[in-house]
Amino acid sequence: MAISQDEIHSRVQNVLADCLGVDEDEVTPDAKLFADLGAESIDILDVTFRLEKEFDIKIQESELVPQSVLSDPAFVSDGKVTDAGMAELKTRMPHADLTEFDGDRNVDNFTDIFTVSVIEKFVEAKTA
Repeated sequence: MAISQDEIHSRVQNVLADCLGVDEDEVTPDAKLFADLGAESIDILDVTFRLEKEFDIKIQESELVPQSVLSDPAFVSDGKVTDAGMAELKTRMPHADLTEFDGDRNVDNFTDIFTVSVIEKFVEAKTA
């Protein structure tokens, strides 16, 4: 049986609040994991592990955050994601809205796409 969006939200909210040491009311759909909730790169490993346990799913390395795209010269030039890189990100991250990032493409701003909503959509796709 599929998990409802409300249940996914509640469970993701609990995981993120616990993992990042923030109050649950801060974990809103539009909250950015890094800018708003204070996540650091190392926290993504913990978040991934906890999501796997919480939802009984398997998340492959770089599936949630495809960092390898951002370090591949075939996909990045002068600190900006190329057209090929954007295509790769869209393929690997169908759960993410890359519209705003596509306008900027600055690698340093990539973490801004990781909102609570993006995590919820990722989990929804993995549990479907």
